[in-house]
Amino acid sequence: MALYRWDEIALEKVTEMVSRKVVRGEREMLTQVYLKKGALVPLHAHDEEQMTYVLQGALQFLVGGEDVRVEEGEVLHIPSGVAHQAVALDDTFVLGVFSPVRAQG
Repeated sequence: MALYRWDEIALEKVTEMVSRKVVRGEREMLTQVYLKKGALVPLHAHDEEQMTYVLQGALQFLVGGEDVRVEEGEVLHIPSGVAHQAVALDDTFVLGVFSPVRAQG
């Protein structure tokens, strides 16, 4: 068992426009991600399944060639191996869940 407090987890600067906090378990990973308006998460794919829950703001995703806007209160599921990218339409705050734990962060 482990108990985490977000306010005690270091904020990692991913880029000038993106920062995050990460909690890793044995088979899943939970992230808090902060994206400034205009931030781009470049096109990529990974073996892990991903869920993105938008708590504040909005993201424009390209997932498997399909455009989808994800707004506050919505959850996007991205299956493993599917190429995707995102652009922050506003200053945006999301929770991300990855399973299994991502090898690269």
